[in-house]
Amino acid sequence: MNTTNKIALPSDERVSTKIKLAALWAALMFLYIYADIFSLFRPGHLADMTAGRMGPFAVTQGSLLGFSVLMMIPAVMVFLSLALKHQVGRWASIILGVLYTLVNISNLVGETWAYYLLYGVVELVFTLLIVGHAWRWRNAANQI
Repeated sequence: MNTTNKIALPSDERVSTKIKLAALWAALMFLYIYADIFSLFRPGHLADMTAGRMGPFAVTQGSLLGFSVLMMIPAVMVFLSLALKHQVGRWASIILGVLYTLVNISNLVGETWAYYLLYGVVELVFTLLIVGHAWRWRNAANQI
């Protein structure tokens, strides 16, 4: 007879760290998309786009490729958070979470629009949550 005592958590409280990280990366990606869509309504934004400017950057194949890679990483991390082995996934989320925290801070420098500041603060919270969850995720057996 097996008498191992285990404390059973309610099913709504047992969410693996992998799932939490994937959800945070997905939510972060949606926040980026919505902030960029709402930015299209800012006066002069479309004129800047048609003039070949993206904020302070000239629109070139290189700049669009670079920004594409920057925005693809959270999408890829949704999958990789679930697929990578513990240590690789943990360190990928820590390193990329810190990188995107810095990206979000740089996006807020000099910003004056309230909606964009709100998105930026929430994006910072999410990237810090990514780093925090990944940092505390010590081993695969302790991921709940």
